[in-house]
Amino acid sequence: MTFPLRSPRDTVGGITIFGRILDKIRVNAKGQLPEGYHLGFIEGSRTFDDRVCRLLAVSFEDLTRRTLEGGSDEEILEWCFQKGRKPEPEQIELFNGFMHKRGWRDAATAGFNQQKAEAGLAHRDDLVTFFDLMDVEEERAP
Repeated sequence: MTFPLRSPRDTVGGITIFGRILDKIRVNAKGQLPEGYHLGFIEGSRTFDDRVCRLLAVSFEDLTRRTLEGGSDEEILEWCFQKGRKPEPEQIELFNGFMHKRGWRDAATAGFNQQKAEAGLAHRDDLVTFFDLMDVEEERAP
């Protein structure tokens, strides 16, 4: 069986994480979100879901509602651009660069190292970002 969520590296409209969030919303609606995965925001924490919604200026609740109405990923992204905002190409480039490196030598490193250890992967020196960790945990090459 293929893991039900795409890699965080995969893009929709050039934006990382967005497609993965749509996958989580759809899989959760079927009651099949894997144990240990969260959806939306966590009080006191900046989740990737939160960061994407802030980039697009849409609420997670509205994004969830729109996703469950159906349509392609691209149609849902276009809805986000209309309802919230359409980031400039440079803003998307900066966002993607930040997200790709999250956990590597930044404010999230301690949390990344803790999650890596909890996953039994502390010995893996090649895993330096959250994207790396997600891909390996979900049996994709980092």
